[in-house]
Amino acid sequence: MNRKKKTNDNPLHTEYGIFKNAIYVLGKIRQYHPSQLFLMCIGVVTGSLMYYLWSFIGKFVIDLVQIQADSPEKDISPLIRLILTIMAIELFSLVLDTIVNNRIWYQFIYIRMHVITERVKKALTMDYQMLEQPDILDMHSKAMESTGGNNNGIEGLMRAVYDFGIQFMIMLVTFTTVIALDWRMLIIIALLSVVQFFFFRHTIKKDKKEVWDVLAPTWRKLNYMERTTQDFDYAKDIRLFHMQDWLSGKQHDFLADKQEKMVHSRNLWIINSGFAHTIAIFSTAVVYGVLIYSVIDRNLSIGDFTLYLGLATTFTETLTRFLNSIGGFKQNSLQVDDFRSFMDLKTEETGEFLPVPQTDRYTFTFENVSFQYKGSEGYALKNLNLTFEAGKRLAVVGINGAGKTTFIKLLLRLYDVTEGRILLNGTDIRRFRREEYHRLFAPVFQNVELFAFHMSENVSMDSPKATDKELARECLIQAGLAEKLENLEKGVDTQLLKVIHDDGIDLSGGEKQKLALARALYKDAPVIVLDEPTAALDALAEYQLYRNFDEMIGKKSAVYISHRLSSTRFCDNIAMFRAGEMIEYGTHEELLKKGGAYAEMFEIQAQYYRDHEEAEQKTGGWDNGR
Repeated sequence: MNRKKKTNDNPLHTEYGIFKNAIYVLGKIRQYHPSQLFLMCIGVVTGSLMYYLWSFIGKFVIDLVQIQADSPEKDISPLIRLILTIMAIELFSLVLDTIVNNRIWYQFIYIRMHVITERVKKALTMDYQMLEQPDILDMHSKAMESTGGNNNGIEGLMRAVYDFGIQFMIMLVTFTTVIALDWRMLIIIALLSVVQFFFFRHTIKKDKKEVWDVLAPTWRKLNYMERTTQDFDYAKDIRLFHMQDWLSGKQHDFLADKQEKMVHSRNLWIINSGFAHTIAIFSTAVVYGVLIYSVIDRNLSIGDFTLYLGLATTFTETLTRFLNSIGGFKQNSLQVDDFRSFMDLKTEETGEFLPVPQTDRYTFTFENVSFQYKGSEGYALKNLNLTFEAGKRLAVVGINGAGKTTFIKLLLRLYDVTEGRILLNGTDIRRFRREEYHRLFAPVFQNVELFAFHMSENVSMDSPKATDKELARECLIQAGLAEKLENLEKGVDTQLLKVIHDDGIDLSGGEKQKLALARALYKDAPVIVLDEPTAALDALAEYQLYRNFDEMIGKKSAVYISHRLSSTRFCDNIAMFRAGEMIEYGTHEELLKKGGAYAEMFEIQAQYYRDHEEAEQKTGGWDNGR
């Protein structure tokens, strides 16, 4: 049961077993709230005591009443003392049990919150390449479900361990008492409970296989729909294209699929409940039969009848709960398997790594590089040979889908190559630790995401303590947001977005991209990568921004990605991509003379460049160089 094994449906999923998972969650309790283990021990004692205490109290009261009834003196003082003692014991046990269980209840939630933080950190530190794999996304969805409630997954198994302890203690007390009455009765009750348990376990497996495993893609789809329908970035398109009904219909289809599976789950448990009640009726009949026989044939007293009836009933109910808790253990353990499988994904690089060279000159060489996305039949990039020299400007151009972004992802090592290798100053970049390698780059992407923090922190991409506000302000000014800052009362201390702060502001598309340029300036990395960050700007504004930014970065290396040719005139070399292949490479003048794909693309956009060149020449502002 506790054997660790891989499952057939997903090679990344591991079954650790109930015992190991129980040890795992106890380890989490010890890690985040050690005193909880002590409270759980107290709770096991007080919780079990509340179940069988009244069975003993009932016997003593009835026996004492009978003694007093038969006594000629009719002294009720012993009965009063017994009742007062019982009240004191009951009150003390009840108060202690209530206090302990309330503390245990919210401290389980406290521990789960820490486990959620672990999951989030894991997702944030995963390789970018893994985030696009459906299997990984499904595993993350299951891990979220495992930490998403009080009674499932991680917290559910914590509570199951605690309840298991209470039930075991009740079983121990009631078993040792009731066995003195008739051991054959216990065997019959145990057999009936075992039958009910196996049916319960069958229901759990069927529910997991036919409902919860099948729902993993549906959760992923619903999470996407939740983000899309509530994300402000989509709001304009949704309204202007009247997508409300269509999106609602999509979401309804996903919810209908979830509803269908949930109804099936409820039907499975209704059948299980009916079977359990039938078994309970037979168990109760056995208990009453044995007790009535004992009264008639063995002269069992009324007090003992009350005691054994209470303890036998408690034993029967607890044995059923005890066995079912094993099934519950299994259910929660399977969900903990989901969580642990996700957490155990190998995302940290292992092995011996070389230090990234400490130099001002970094040359990147692509040697026979090909890349194929997982699940794709064709190559996104094929047999690329290219050298990007230190201190140079490289323009990567081509129509959408040509392979430009894939080239950037490989250069930044968001992906590892499928074939070939990429060298940094002659060394395969896979020999460097990924985190250290990323420090070489200051990227600016087309889709600029704002964080609900101060504007200065959105520039530094770091904590408030680690942020140089003055440097952030200077970078924002250099990036073209000087006028925006002047109009903000709090300047770089202005909160962005209204998600966390009511006084937060949003930025326009062009302002977001300028802020992204400020991020690149702030990072001050030796290599700048601009992956179509000016898509929200018009061609003239794009050209001017590229020229200004090119002056800002000085002697740093830079890669400009665009399907427009604003950057190509001042770049040292141009790489023209089509259908995943580099079809042309050279300077702007060389490629124009060649009359190939680049010249054709430039000619299509030539009217803008001719008009702008004439304007520049009239003012003396056109410069073919840097």
